[in-house]
Amino acid sequence: MTRVAARGAALLALALITLAFLGPFLWVVLASLQPGANLTAQPTFEFSLVNFRAVMNWETIYLPVLNSIAISGGTALVTVLVAGLAAYPLSRYKLRYKRHFMLTLLFTTGLPVTAIMVPVYSMFFRFNLYGSVPAMVLFLAASSLPFAIWMMKNFMDGVPVSLEEAAWVDGAGWVQSLARVVLPLMAPGVAVVAIFVFVAQWGNFFVPFVLLDTPEKQPAAVTIYTFFSQYGQVAYGELAAFSIIYTAPAVLLYVAVNKYLAGSFSFAGSVKG
Repeated sequence: MTRVAARGAALLALALITLAFLGPFLWVVLASLQPGANLTAQPTFEFSLVNFRAVMNWETIYLPVLNSIAISGGTALVTVLVAGLAAYPLSRYKLRYKRHFMLTLLFTTGLPVTAIMVPVYSMFFRFNLYGSVPAMVLFLAASSLPFAIWMMKNFMDGVPVSLEEAAWVDGAGWVQSLARVVLPLMAPGVAVVAIFVFVAQWGNFFVPFVLLDTPEKQPAAVTIYTFFSQYGQVAYGELAAFSIIYTAPAVLLYVAVNKYLAGSFSFAGSVKG
């Protein structure tokens, strides 16, 4: 009976969480399909794609989404590259202060980016970097590195060192063994880190809003702010349609994350006895 009660409580909790997410999601779907939708969108038989047609233009959706892909993809690429190089010595070498360094990384993952935006904003102005997309990508990559290094190091620990030793015997250096042995074997882990960083930056509103000066450079996370007018009026239907289009790539990437997380590293047969 105790096991049945625990299972019933878990199912009840999952049902409540599902309802908490299902309500706003249904409102977004209904509002996106109803012309003139408002906060009290209700199920009706009037469905139209007018809201989607209103937002499907270069300035509203295409350019911001391309900016989001460039910013999030660039951040993920730089983060994965640097995190892989930083995680390798932490995983393979016996460093004197490795434990302290890992604890420092763990601590920095809990620091909010908004807490350092004032000095970062001042630094961007001082070095004439305000409005520079590459500079902002480097800052986003730096802020994503602590957790990325932590994850990459844990994935790298699962690759047997004996496989690298075989490559070293054949004359490979640590760069070659990292690129040709370690990274291919931990490809699912690299993909998880890249997708995690990409999705995190896809929804980043505050940093691009502060560091980018023109709407032509801003991602979709900032463009969504334009649906709120200065007089308190909100285009709810267009906002809902934009939200569905904007969240679709993130949903697909979450599906990809679950696919990789469901897999496991298998080195059976890789090491000969």
